[in-house]
Amino acid sequence: MGADLRIIQSNSEGEIVSFIGENADWADGIVINPAAYTHTSVAIRDAIAAVGLPTIEVHISNVFKREEFRHFSYITPVASGLICGLGPEGYVLALEAIVRGINPSTND
Repeated sequence: MGADLRIIQSNSEGEIVSFIGENADWADGIVINPAAYTHTSVAIRDAIAAVGLPTIEVHISNVFKREEFRHFSYITPVASGLICGLGPEGYVLALEAIVRGINPSTND
């Protein structure tokens, strides 16, 4: 796709928040799978909102077919889009959306 990527995997909420902020001037968008932090992290939500970059939230599984508590996301309201249940292919689709400049939240 011709994109330069910076990739992080971390189990530390603070490290994820710092990474988002430290790369805000470099990045054109964010693809994030916040995993369990989806349901708990106001800090990651606030970091995404603060940088104002198009953000696609990705989940490998269909979270809506899982436990009820997984149906809530702090991230979705500040994300441009959500992809779930498509396995690892969801990351590719999210990256394509960012590269193409697709920002579904502006198409309400």
